Amino acid sequence: MARFCPLFSGSSGNSMYIGNNDGGILVDVGMSAKKICEALFNIGVAPESLNAVFITHEHSDHIKGLRVFASKYHIKVYATKGTLSALDDMGILNGKFETEEVSFSGNEAGPLLVTPFHTSHDARESCGYKIDCSDGRKISIATDLGEMTEEVFSAVSGSDLVMLESNHDVMMLENGPYPYVLKKRILGKKGHLSNDACASTAERLVNSGTTRIYLGHLSRENNIPALAYQTTCSALTMAGAKENSDYILKVAKPVCDEKAMIL
Repeated sequence: MARFCPLFSGSSGNSMYIGNNDGGILVDVGMSAKKICEALFNIGVAPESLNAVFITHEHSDHIKGLRVFASKYHIKVYATKGTLSALDDMGILNGKFETEEVSFSGNEAGPLLVTPFHTSHDARESCGYKIDCSDGRKISIATDLGEMTEEVFSAVSGSDLVMLESNHDVMMLENGPYPYVLKKRILGKKGHLSNDACASTAERLVNSGTTRIYLGHLSRENNIPALAYQTTCSALTMAGAKENSDYILKVAKPVCDEKAMIL
């Protein structure tokens, strides 16, 4: 049975586990190797059992613990060509672990087939991932994107579970303490998805057959978990979808304190 757990989510660091009884992967390693290991042990997963690590992009909240973690456990790291180039420039690729450029036609990682899709973000070549599990379940990760492009929606449409960015409330951001340049970056097409944009996408996803949605990468300064949740829940209710019947909605916490969701 497929399992999913957002080990860490938000401005401080991001990492997600996807797997089943035959193995699993991490998407991003945005916390220290020690904290990643502790989080894996808390959900009953040994780091040695991982088949691979897939990186979405090179920003520090997604790769902070990558070099130490991958070196210690000799885990193969996949990323786009642009992201691998950025990681090399940053000195992350130290030769102690294997790397491979992701194929956009799919990459086998133990019992999982992992397929990347391009995202619109201010990184070298960012991407999200759709994961096909051996039991037929589909899980998608779509965070760190300034807009929901048709490429992204087409890739994640029909997934059983989607980790979807709900980064900020627009009014909180506009009236908050961030400098203008940073506000403009976050609100731009290469920034982050707002609560409203997330809610609109969630409505389309539920109509496509998605039954589980995690709201992820919430800003600590420009969002409130209850607000992100209510924005998407209200949009789905207005569209006629019933919570816990048509869909399950959760907000990914900065640090996971629960077991992996079993699909």
